[in-house]
Amino acid sequence: MKTRLISAMKTYFILLFCFHGALSVAHFLRYFYTAASGIPDFPEFVDMGMVNDQVISRYDSITKRKVPKQSWMEMVFDQQYWDDTTENLREAEQVFKGNIQTAQKRFNHTGGMHINQDMYGCEWDDETGFTEGFHHVGYDGKDLLAFDQKRATWIAFVPQAVHSKMKWESDKSAIEFERHYLTQTCIEWLKKYLDYGKSTLQRTVPPSVSLLQKTPSSPVTCHATGFYPRGVMVSWKKDGQEQHEDVENGETLPNNDGTFQKSIHLAVTPEEWKNNKYQCVVQVTGIKEDFIKVLTESEIQTNRDDPAPNIVPIIGGVVALLLVIVVVVGVVIWKKKSKKGFVPTSTSDTDSENSGKGAQKI
Repeated sequence: MKTRLISAMKTYFILLFCFHGALSVAHFLRYFYTAASGIPDFPEFVDMGMVNDQVISRYDSITKRKVPKQSWMEMVFDQQYWDDTTENLREAEQVFKGNIQTAQKRFNHTGGMHINQDMYGCEWDDETGFTEGFHHVGYDGKDLLAFDQKRATWIAFVPQAVHSKMKWESDKSAIEFERHYLTQTCIEWLKKYLDYGKSTLQRTVPPSVSLLQKTPSSPVTCHATGFYPRGVMVSWKKDGQEQHEDVENGETLPNNDGTFQKSIHLAVTPEEWKNNKYQCVVQVTGIKEDFIKVLTESEIQTNRDDPAPNIVPIIGGVVALLLVIVVVVGVVIWKKKSKKGFVPTSTSDTDSENSGKGAQKI
C-alpha cells in the first residue's frame, strides 16, 4: 500500500512540474500544501513555497513554525512577518485536516495512508513574456480539481469532486479573486522574488560531465552533475546525428548543494563506438556553451577496480526519493482569516506571501 501511494504521488508531482521542455527559460512561483493521515512519523500538514527549483519557506505541523529557507528571504521579511504567517498556518492546518477527512468520506476510505495535495502558482517566461497560472488539487496522487482560468471555472476530474466544484463556483467573488491572483498578482510576486534572490535564483553553474561504464559489455553512461538551473538536455550523437535507438534517459535529480544531475545510457558495443564517432552533448538552460564528451577508451571511467564512479548516481537516487517526499508534503501559503475563511491581506513588499490565496474547504 505504501509503495503504491508513494509511486502515485511521485507520478502526480512529476506531471505538475513538467510544464515545458527541459530547456525552457520559464520561471515558476509554486506553493504546495499537503495534509496526510495514517503515515507514521510524517507531518499531518506541511506548507512549502518554491521559486523555480528553490524552496523559499516551510511550515509543518510538528515544528508549528513557518521559517525562511533562503538567506535572502530572511533579509526581505522581518520577524513580525514570520510570526503572523505562522499563526495563519496554524489555523490553516485545521482546515486541511478537515479536508482530508472529507475526502476520505467521499471515497469511502475508513483507514490507511492518505494524502490530500494542493498546488497553485504561476509561470513567466522572461524572454517571450508568456505567463500562465495554475491551481491543482489532488488526493492520493490523482487529480481531483483544477482551475480553468480562461473560463473561470473549476474542472472536476472525478464524481467525488463535483460537490467542491459547485460550492466554489457559487462564490463569484472568490472565482474572480482566483483568476486575478493567478493571472496578475502571482506574476508580480514571481518577478519580485526573482529580483530579491537573483544571486541564487538566476545564477548559472556549468556541469561536470563523465562517461561511466561498469564492464566492457555494459551500457556507457554519460553523467552530468553539478549544474544549475535544472533545465538540461543530455543526448548521445553518432557521427553528428542525434542517437535515439538503444538510448535510455534518466531523470534529472537534485544534489545536496542545490545543483542537479542527469544521466543518459547508451547500449553500444566497443567495436561500434571505436568505428564511429559517439559524443555525449550536454546543454544547460542559460548557458550558451555545449559541454561535449567524445566516447573514447581514455574517457571511460569504470568501477571494476574503483567503485567511486557509481557512488554519485546511487546518492542521487536517495536524494531524489527524499525530494519526492518533501515535494509531496509541500503545501500552499495560507492567509488571514475572515468570516468566510482565509483571505489575503496587503500586497506590500514586506508582506508578499499574504498577497496569496486563501484556504478553501472541499
